[in-house]
Amino acid sequence: MDHDASIRFETTPKGGRYFVPMPNGEDSRLTFVKVSDGHIIADHTFVPVPYRGDGIAEAMVERLIADARANGWKITPTCWFVADEITRHAPDWDDVVKR
Repeated sequence: MDHDASIRFETTPKGGRYFVPMPNGEDSRLTFVKVSDGHIIADHTFVPVPYRGDGIAEAMVERLIADARANGWKITPTCWFVADEITRHAPDWDDVVKR
C-alpha cells in the first residue's frame, strides 16, 4: 500500500488533521492545533492496532513535515510519536521545529 498516496488532509476550526481511511472502517490520524499563523502543535497520532508497524504513522509525519516547509509552519510536537520521529530525523527536520 502506498501510504503517501492515501493520506488525506482537512482543516478544522482549531487546526487540522491528516488521515488514512483503513479497511476496518477506522481512520489512522495525526492531528494538530493551530497556535498562530505559522505555528502548530502536533498533538496526537493514532493507527488502529491491526495496521500498526506498516509505516502509516511515519508517512503522516513525513507529510506534516513537507507541508510545514511548504507553508512556513513551525511545529511544536506534544505527541510522543511525532517528537520521536523529529528526533530520529535530526538535524534534517530541525528547520520546522519550534524551539
